[in-house]
Parts: sequence; structure tokens; C-alpha cells
Amino acid sequence: MSINIAVLVKQIPDPTQPGSLDDNFRFVREGKIVLDESDLYGVEMALQLRDKAGGGNVVAVSMAPEGESTGVRTALQMGADTAVVVSDPALANSHSLATAKVLNAAIDKVGDIDLVIGGTESSDGYAGTVPAQIAALRKVSALTFATSVDLDSDKVTIKRQSNEGIDVVSASLPAVVSVTAGVVEPRYPNFKDIMAAKSKPVEVVSLSDLNIDPSSLNIDGQQVIYRGEAEQRTSGEKITDADAAPGKIIEVLEQAGVL
Repeated sequence: MSINIAVLVKQIPDPTQPGSLDDNFRFVREGKIVLDESDLYGVEMALQLRDKAGGGNVVAVSMAPEGESTGVRTALQMGADTAVVVSDPALANSHSLATAKVLNAAIDKVGDIDLVIGGTESSDGYAGTVPAQIAALRKVSALTFATSVDLDSDKVTIKRQSNEGIDVVSASLPAVVSVTAGVVEPRYPNFKDIMAAKSKPVEVVSLSDLNIDPSSLNIDGQQVIYRGEAEQRTSGEKITDADAAPGKIIEVLEQAGVL
């Protein structure tokens, strides 16, 4: 069995450094660029599925300004075979649906893809909609919030945590899967992997290469008009009386509708 997997990777400014917004409330994407930590799990999952299948390819697909490829290089160092980066000035300030349409077109450009894997949400946007949107565009099943992923011939099966327990969800390939943090333990590239990644191809394409008219993405239809500070969290109630604590816990759970 051989499987071809496209893994969605987002390149973001180093989250250890303070972030900022410009005058148009756009996130300033300058300085050191890294692969979003949440996407490390998707890359690792894709690599393990490829290896378990006994063959195939893993291609990292990203959208970034000015042909940025630092983050996708991390995916290549981990073991991805190739990468595609969509870069175009018209994509500045893209919303989630525009991003999904562009990434979907990039996946189509790659060719025969059996499975698309992505993180649940990015660390800088937290929209959490792109994998499901790509599934809708590709007219395939979306298996979301996976805590484990297994392949069996032409079927993918995931487990995910729910309020009632563990859901087991299956779908025929091709499909789209989003994975949660902790689904696998991402590997650390060694020196040999880092050197080998330098010779792996990274294709940078524009919207015209994907036959996409920028106006069809309606990016200008989205505007941020206000930014406010988040409310400060208040400290919770502290109960020091051990005898009163159980009753108070039950009271709070009943008010929350849990009991």
C-alpha cells in the first residue's frame, strides 16, 4: 500500500516574541519565522501514516508572504518529501475561506492526494475552520479533532474525545483529517535530516500559477474595525473549610448543569 498525503503547515512569527498589530489591525509578520507548533503534530502524523503504509509521499502545503519557507523547511527536516508555498501580495489579510480556497488549489496542483492532514487551529488565528472548509471544497469527508488516526486500505478511522466519551469515526479516502495536540509525539530532526532537507524541493507559486483571480477570494470584504483589551480574569472562590468544600463543589456543578 502507498499513500500520498498533503499536510497543511502554517508559518508564523516566533510566538516567544511579543506580537503586534499594524495601523490596519493586521498581525505584523516580521522577525523570526517558525512552523506553528500545532502543525508539528500534523506533520508527524502524516509521516507515521506514510511509513506504516510502506510508501508514498508527504507534501507540506503552506501560504506565506514573500516566498517564506523557513517553517516548511522544518517539515522537510522532519521527513516530508516536498513542499509547496503559495505566495502573492494579493493574499495579504486573507480570511479563513480565502486561505482554504488557495490551499485547496495548491493541493490540486500537487496531483493525486489521498489524505489531507492539518492541525485543529493555528496559534495566531484560532479560527479552526480551514480543514473543514478544504473538505467541503474537495467534496470529501472531514474527520476533525482526531486524537488517533489509522489507515486500512481505502479507509481512514479516527478517535476523538467528546462530552460523552470517545467517538470512533471512519470515512473512505480521499478525506481530510484535523489532529489535536498530543495525537503523536513530534520527532526532532538530527543533523543528517537537516542537511538532507536542503536538497528537497520547495515550489513557490503565485495565484496566477493556480489560476485564481484575486477578486474571487473577496479578501477586501473583511475588515477589522476595532481592537480592545480582553477583560482581566478574576480570581476564583477559595474554600479553606474542608467540611464545606464537597457541598460547594456539588452546588457549582449543579449551577453549571453538569449534575
